Amino acid sequence: MKFKDLHPTTKRLILARTFRSIGQGALVVDLTLYLHALGWNGFHIGAVLSAAGLFGAALSLLVGIASDRMRRRPFLIIYECIILVCSIIALLTSQSIFLITIIIIAGFGRGANGAAGPFSPVEQAWLAEEVKPQRRGTVYSMNTAFGFFGMAFGALLAMLPEFINSAMTKGQEGGAIQPMAYRPLFLIVAVATVVNLIIIYNATERHNSRKDKSIRMNIEKAIVHQENKMLTGLVILNSFNGIAIGLTGPLISYWFAIRFGVGPSSIAPMMALTFFITGISSVLTGKFSERIGIVKSVVWTRFIGLILLLLLPFTPYFWLASVFYILRSAFNRGSVGARQALTVGLVRDERRGLATSLNAMSMQLPQSLGPTISGLLFSAGELQLPFYVGAIFQGVYLVLYSRFFRYQNKPGEEEARGNFLK
Repeated sequence: MKFKDLHPTTKRLILARTFRSIGQGALVVDLTLYLHALGWNGFHIGAVLSAAGLFGAALSLLVGIASDRMRRRPFLIIYECIILVCSIIALLTSQSIFLITIIIIAGFGRGANGAAGPFSPVEQAWLAEEVKPQRRGTVYSMNTAFGFFGMAFGALLAMLPEFINSAMTKGQEGGAIQPMAYRPLFLIVAVATVVNLIIIYNATERHNSRKDKSIRMNIEKAIVHQENKMLTGLVILNSFNGIAIGLTGPLISYWFAIRFGVGPSSIAPMMALTFFITGISSVLTGKFSERIGIVKSVVWTRFIGLILLLLLPFTPYFWLASVFYILRSAFNRGSVGARQALTVGLVRDERRGLATSLNAMSMQLPQSLGPTISGLLFSAGELQLPFYVGAIFQGVYLVLYSRFFRYQNKPGEEEARGNFLK
């Protein structure tokens, strides 16, 4: 399936994710470096990212449930307005109290791949409306891929602070980057957000909450029980995955900086290449999932990513660590779209907001603990331990995922037949 063949609403949602991901790509590289330049230590940086994760997890559950009862477009418009206001504030001031507040509210620096933060359950539920169940693995992987491509472009823009700093210091070499040089990055976020407001405002929506309520009152209890069983398993599994991601993901730029003594000019191109290759991997994983099934494609690709995660902290050279990180991201994060497709296939349309919000919350809550722990360990000189602990949780997640969802390997086929029961 090609992008031009998609429904206009599906195209708009994917394009919105792409523009959103540009600012996220820039900030996932530079936000921690910006805070470090302001004098924040690893623990303080990790703590505010953890707080942002906790806030996002709590809000995502409320938003997802509410979107099942109301229309979904207004929620995404509200989200974009929040991001616009927060980016303007960050552009104008570097006061800690303001930065802490907007990072927590907007989730800046968490590298959400173009997802709409705590409002992403709305985005995923809306995306499923115009996509046939058997095509969701491909379309959701395409959606994720466009997010990675946008992140790649944004990561390249993360080199701007070094150029701006050079202009500010009149070409003097060897000095640290001044905090002021990072602030124009928030202008990129603001501009992309304005574009998204236009894209989303003109998107159409078929979701009808009144109709859904009538259907919900007449469905068989056995179907609800089966859906709840699958959602409960999803929440439990995601807790292991969330801890692993939280320990090894949000502070990766900071880790490269303190481990190898490099700055944005080295980290940004590496991250850009990482996101671009991961985007390609996402497309291939989507096609792969149509042939062998979602669950098998997720397990095999993430198993290779697990091996690479174990190798990463051993590497003594920046270039080698970069290679391991790029490959690890391609195999591990390339399966995001496939996993989202499985989630929306576990329930019917009138409960997709609930399913996607539980999926997001169960990831974000444990994930939010990771940056504080890893930031504290990094500040204490423990630069390897977070990767080892994360690998253990990743391993447990893969084993349980392959067993619990083994009958959901191609959920789209069963959903298309209307068969929700085993």
